[in-house]
Order: sequence, then structure tokens, then C-alpha cells
Amino acid sequence: MQFNLPTINLFGEQAIEQLLGEIRKKGWKSAFIITDKYMRKSQTYERIIEVFSLAKIKFKVFDKTKPDPSIDLVEEACQYISGVSCDFILTLGGGSAHDLGKGVALMSQTQEPIKTFVGVHKIHHQVLPIVAVNTTSGTGSEVTRFAIISDTQEKVKLAIIDDALIPAISVNDTQTLLSMPPSLTGATGMDALTHAIEAYFSTDANALTDAYAIKAMELIGQYLLEAYNDGTNKKAREAMAQAQFMAGVAFSNASLGYVHAIAHQLGGRYHLPHGLCNAVLLPIVIDGLLKKDRTVRIHSIGKALRAPGSSYGLIGKIKQMNAKLNIPDALSKIGVQKEDLSDIATKALEDPCRITSPVQFNHNELVELLVKGL
Repeated sequence: MQFNLPTINLFGEQAIEQLLGEIRKKGWKSAFIITDKYMRKSQTYERIIEVFSLAKIKFKVFDKTKPDPSIDLVEEACQYISGVSCDFILTLGGGSAHDLGKGVALMSQTQEPIKTFVGVHKIHHQVLPIVAVNTTSGTGSEVTRFAIISDTQEKVKLAIIDDALIPAISVNDTQTLLSMPPSLTGATGMDALTHAIEAYFSTDANALTDAYAIKAMELIGQYLLEAYNDGTNKKAREAMAQAQFMAGVAFSNASLGYVHAIAHQLGGRYHLPHGLCNAVLLPIVIDGLLKKDRTVRIHSIGKALRAPGSSYGLIGKIKQMNAKLNIPDALSKIGVQKEDLSDIATKALEDPCRITSPVQFNHNELVELLVKGL
């Protein structure tokens, strides 16, 4: 058994300032910042620049991060960094910034096409170290070995899964989370819950990943609605930051399942937020798992979320959480079209995330599952 997570993980209201000592220890002198235009104008960005000034770090900034970063965007950022001295990449934002940063850390050091690395453990060269400064509580990307890059031509998301992509340092600074709007808080919170549940279901789960996953579920069940209803609640924000971190560690080591395999296709095809796709799909997929195999371990998940005793009590609990977070209760309500389901199922079955599901579906079964979810 192998268990990986970032070597250094910084939490709290002064987590960004703690970076100064860690950067000095590394002896780094130059950086490439990947963020978006909104975050570049933020106080969080100014705090990072102050740290860089004190550490005498030279840097360039790429602020064109977009949701669901594409192959083209990775290539554009790599071109921007070409010929520039760079000891590490600092990503500032949510999952999209971290995914883009991982793509650049990988592709700036090779001439191979990015599709060469799709799948599990396909990276055989050194990548640039990553410092991931997180501004959302859901994706867990700041601690994982996953990079999700969109192929806009094929309308699919590519999953690159490799230990080389785990950031060297993760940062969850409480102050950066307080401005998250309710819609983002809800969707990313349910994203984190999906990570924890799928990691717990996974055929690669073990005692360590189970511990992280269950504690993440407990915290999400207790604090997500509080953070959603009052974004200035520091206790709830810190609890959610810890929960999404633990869920990220769990799924980075145990992997995921069909919720993510399908969500990647919905995001790639319809440009939907990943957390929203996961939230809508989660009760649908759990229902499908239970119908195929009643022995799927469900009791501890229900207990962690304080759901009613039966297996279907858990599904009801998740639907109830979605409703309180104003998340739609059907795939059709987020724009999924019935005529697309066959192709979505085909591509989901090719996604590496589905490999560790405790139950496997054939194409017809997966289409039937999605039809019921409409």
C-alpha cells in the first residue's frame, strides 16, 4: 500500500504568510503564477506578491485561467513560460487554476502531446514543483494527483492521474474563503462530499483513506449548510477547508467512481460546473450501485451524514442537502439531453475514474441509469 499527500500543508488565517519560510527553505528564486483576472486583483494576490518580495522571488503571471482549462490553454501558458527561468509554479484559485497549473508543470518539461499522459501513472519525466493556494472548498485539487484537462474538439475531459502531479505545498488560508458566494460554496461542498463517498466506495480504499473520507463526510454534513447560509462564519469555513482537504487526500489515494466518470463527460459536453454535475449525479449513481449490489458498504456513510437507517435513507439525505443548497434534482434541469446519453455513457466507460467503482455497468445499464436521472 502507498499513501501520498503534499509534503507541506498550510492552514489558517496566516497560511499564505507561512509560505515565506517554506520558499526560503527550498531555495527557490523564480516562479510562474497561474491565476485568473479576478484573483489577480484580489487582496490574496497582493499577500502572495508580498511574500515573493520578501523571499526575493522573480515571477511572471499568467492570468487567463478559465473554468475547465483546455488543451489549448495549457499550450498557451506553456508558450508564455517558454525560455523563462522557473523553479516552481504557484497556482492561485480553485480547481481550474490548479488543473491548469498541473498541466503546465507537466507539459512545459516535455515535447510529448498531452494525450500521451491520459490515464494512470503515464508520467516518466520530472515536472515543475507546484505550490497550490486554494480559494474554494471542494475540488481538493491542491492535494491530489489528478489533473483534469478539457479536450474541446472531442467534448470530453481528460483525466491525468499521477503522483508526480501532487503539489509540493498546499495552502488553505481561511481569509481567502470568506468571499465565496453561496452557489459556489454549495456546489464545491457537494463536490467534496462526492470525493469522500466515492473514495470510501472505491475498490482501492484502505484504512487510511477510509479515515480521511469518513471524517470529511462528518464535517461536510455538519458545516456545509452553515457555510452556505453564512459565508462569514469562520468556524464553518475552516471546517469545510479541512473537510475538502481530507476528501482530496482520500480520493487522490483511493481514486473515484462513476459519478466522476460521468461528470467529466457532462462538463466537457455542456460546459457545466464540475461540482454541480457531481451533486446532481451522486444520488442517481448511488441508487444504481445499490440496485446492482446490495453489499456495497453504505452504513458508515449514512452514519457520518446522520442519515436515516436504511440505504435509501442516505439517498434521501443527499437529495435533501442538494435541495437546501438550491441544486437541481434532475439531469434535465442542468441541460442534459436524452439524445446525448448513449455517447456520454460510451465516454464515461472509457474514463479511468470508473475503474475503482465497486460495481461496474455495461453501456445499456449506464444509459438506463442516466435516463432515470433525467
